Amino acid sequence: MNAAVEAPGAPRGPNITRFLRRNAWTLGTYVLFLATLGFTIAIHPTYGPYEVRSLVVGALPLAFCAVAQTCVVLGGGIDLSIGAMMAVANVLAAHYMLGRDFQTSLLIALLVLMGGALAGSLNGLIALRTRVPDIVVTLAMSFVWGGVALLILPKPGGGAPDKFLELASGNLVTPWVPNGIILLVLVVAAVWIPIRLSRLGLALYAVGSDRTAAFRRGVRIGPTRVLSYALGGFFAACGGLALLMSTGIGSPLAGTIYTLSGVSAIVLGGVSLAGGKGGVTGPIFAAFVLTQVPADLILSGTDPNLGQVIQGCLIVLVVMAGGLAPLLRRRVARIQDEPVVSAG
Repeated sequence: MNAAVEAPGAPRGPNITRFLRRNAWTLGTYVLFLATLGFTIAIHPTYGPYEVRSLVVGALPLAFCAVAQTCVVLGGGIDLSIGAMMAVANVLAAHYMLGRDFQTSLLIALLVLMGGALAGSLNGLIALRTRVPDIVVTLAMSFVWGGVALLILPKPGGGAPDKFLELASGNLVTPWVPNGIILLVLVVAAVWIPIRLSRLGLALYAVGSDRTAAFRRGVRIGPTRVLSYALGGFFAACGGLALLMSTGIGSPLAGTIYTLSGVSAIVLGGVSLAGGKGGVTGPIFAAFVLTQVPADLILSGTDPNLGQVIQGCLIVLVVMAGGLAPLLRRRVARIQDEPVVSAG
């Protein structure tokens, strides 16, 4: 997914080598997920469909949150209001779905998703028109959306029909593949793949990589940035609905922890905070890792407080590795380019 520029005349290696080099971090996230899963099975030999369903239901809101933050960061921005927008979507759905049938609930969910996209677009427009840094605008908007969530539902409550909740916790195919996995793949693929393969996707990566160069090549910077925030708002609303599916009620403060957790997931998933580099699959797998690690620590008898410290240290190490990797690559490249002087 990441664009790479090769020097003219540079030897071209096999396709598999270039693929591994370009996607090394994302592939490392897959390996980390498999290692975490292997450790889980080792300490919990009876790991089965129920535990898989619990993992999926628990990780689904964070996975959507990570995708939302990825869309914004790839465009060169950052959105600290994603957790608050998730809370708004969560309480809206819980408030209006209570006592409704499944078909009406689906219509409400569709309206919530449209509202999420509009809320994200508003964040992008404010940042674009005011020229205030994205981090400041979205931090301020997080308080706005948090207040809106409290106005809609001052305390936890509401609900949704059982069929709607089963969109995440049910099993249509096999007990080993909960509906939440299918829902996540279908929604992300239906929205992200067409954009990624179109000019919009190229523009998004170009703006995130270098706005000046993108502008000189005719890319419309403003609309592209607003699009990235609209996508972030849409997937944040998906996360709010997933949160309702996992808890069965709405909570105005439920999205608070997801903003920073989403940033952690995208960093662990190989998305550059500088923008223009990464994809959505790495953060999704990272979201499952970040959900499984605390559960594993509890299963292994670790103090929950110590578990939080371990999880934080893991994220810090990953961030440090991500920052040092480009420096090491440039150092190796310089060493390879230095002429060899022989003593005569």
